[in-house]
Amino acid sequence: MRSLQGDFSAAVQNTVSDLVNLRMLVEAMLDFPEEDIESVDVWRRNTQLQKIQSGLKKTLDAAKQGSLLREGAYVVLVGQPNVGKSSLLNYLSGEQVALVSDVPGTTRDVICKEIHIEGIPFHIMDTAGLRDSEDEIEKMGIALTRQTLKKADLILLLREANQPISLEESGIIASLPSGIPQLHVFNKIDLLQKNEINQEVDKEVAVSAKTGEGIPELRQKMLQMIGWSNIESGLFMARERHLLALQEAESRLFLAENVIDHPEFFAEELRLAQYALNSITGEFTADDLLGEIFSRFCIGK
Repeated sequence: MRSLQGDFSAAVQNTVSDLVNLRMLVEAMLDFPEEDIESVDVWRRNTQLQKIQSGLKKTLDAAKQGSLLREGAYVVLVGQPNVGKSSLLNYLSGEQVALVSDVPGTTRDVICKEIHIEGIPFHIMDTAGLRDSEDEIEKMGIALTRQTLKKADLILLLREANQPISLEESGIIASLPSGIPQLHVFNKIDLLQKNEINQEVDKEVAVSAKTGEGIPELRQKMLQMIGWSNIESGLFMARERHLLALQEAESRLFLAENVIDHPEFFAEELRLAQYALNSITGEFTADDLLGEIFSRFCIGK
């Protein structure tokens, strides 16, 4: 396992160094057009940008894997009442952590239980069933469910196997936050014969929270959907703020690529990409860059 002070820091510093080299070429042309400076070769410029993007992606991927191993993922169980959310939580955790009842609306609060799949912590949250209700306490639980969903890394939408999607379920799906991965989990397959499972169920994940059938497949699918690659080495145990900085830098490099033929905008996106990485490696100022330009290009001599 790599440490933040070791290989991670070196990988980020290498990216910053490459950024400085690329920025020097661009800034020299912008700031000193009257000097005898060799024009940036388009092929060289593009190659350097691609190298930076590739290196940053590898660092970010390794940091994401390390973050998953340390922080885990937050998984929210949603669905209509009585679809088996609490039963699934109990089966995954191996203990009776949530009340199970045929009475709709039993779960009023968010119940969270941490489990581990191949060493990755999953914070499984059972929530109030989503439906229209006149019960004030249940309505508060449903509102809490909505808030909890916004923090999820993965949403497990439980449905009853072989039942056509209802208007209520369509409404639930439409109301789920965009941008968060969703997995449809069809429960209660223990009530069906093998030849009764339809194509819709078969292409998703079909389980029985009562017997445990399909649970191993569900666990593997959960790992896949949060981005775990099951690698033995090459992880960076970066902090959350470092992960955000890497993502910001990646976004800036993508924007830079889109404006590569506009030197002023291109230079600005490179600057912002480096600014994001500076929060990890330390400050590198405009004066520092100017000093690099003068030292390497011997401007004015």
